[in-house]
Amino acid sequence: MSTYQPLINQPITEHPYVSVVVCVYNEAGNGKPLVAQLSAALQTLDYEIIYVNDGSTDATLAELLAIRHERLTILDLQKNYGQSAALAAGISAARGKFIVTMDGDQQNDPLDIIPMLQVAEERDVDLVVGHRHNRQDNAWLRRLPSQLANSLIRRAVGLPIRDNGCALKVFRAGFAKRIGLYGELHRFIAILAHFDGARIVQVPVRHHPRRIGQSKYGLGRTGRVLSDLLLLLFLKRYLNKPMHLFGGLGLSILVSGLFLAMRFLWVTDPNVNGMDRFAVGLVWLLAGLQFLAFGLVLDLQMRTYHESQGKTNYIVRRTYRMPVSAEHMALY
Repeated sequence: MSTYQPLINQPITEHPYVSVVVCVYNEAGNGKPLVAQLSAALQTLDYEIIYVNDGSTDATLAELLAIRHERLTILDLQKNYGQSAALAAGISAARGKFIVTMDGDQQNDPLDIIPMLQVAEERDVDLVVGHRHNRQDNAWLRRLPSQLANSLIRRAVGLPIRDNGCALKVFRAGFAKRIGLYGELHRFIAILAHFDGARIVQVPVRHHPRRIGQSKYGLGRTGRVLSDLLLLLFLKRYLNKPMHLFGGLGLSILVSGLFLAMRFLWVTDPNVNGMDRFAVGLVWLLAGLQFLAFGLVLDLQMRTYHESQGKTNYIVRRTYRMPVSAEHMALY
């Protein structure tokens, strides 16, 4: 039986039921209407809204600070770190049992959040991923490249997620806080969760056309997606055992180089320059040793990564929150 029990007009608590994390970069004009939509959609729950301003250079921060909402927290990052770091900052600050991530461009629909929370509770999963089944984006510049990328990811990773690019996701908080987001891996959150053994469900969600502002994405990110996918494949197979990859390659090349060097050192055919081929064998031998050394270094770095204290890849410049009884945003 589901433990999901919405209550009308829940009071604000130290640990709300759900935290909604919205990362924005130059989204002036979208903040106030989206906060209103979230408030209407989540009025039956104990919730908080966390806006992460990722170094916006327009009026985004000023518009957010003008919103009078007792459940709103604003994280103003020191500069534009990118969506992965902004998500990491928002997830770290979230206090809810569940964490919802979504875009700040009003294309995701807050009305989908409660049904997704119900799925997470009733099916006891760690992550519910939205699938924009009727996506309202440009067919050639957005939808087609996304379909090709999702197809490639499904084949390479083996995870049957049809829309890795949908920002609307519902996490159990404990799981979300364990996911390491670096570089531009935010678009592969479901895959990272899958590698960690998460139980994942995908559900159809609404998608609206962008009405205010311009998209920050285009065909230019294709190369970065492919390179990040190669990184994910490495993480899947060799994150905790890099020596298995580089050690195997190194030993193979080393043995081949040793064989070539020994074979051509004593070559008796006068038509064959044995010393030249011996040099080739030595190069192979050295290459094998380098791969072995590379594997050892990576193995040591992996151990250091897991055993050392973590350090965030972002700096929060200011945190703003409105106390219940105050008229202006408080600075923390």
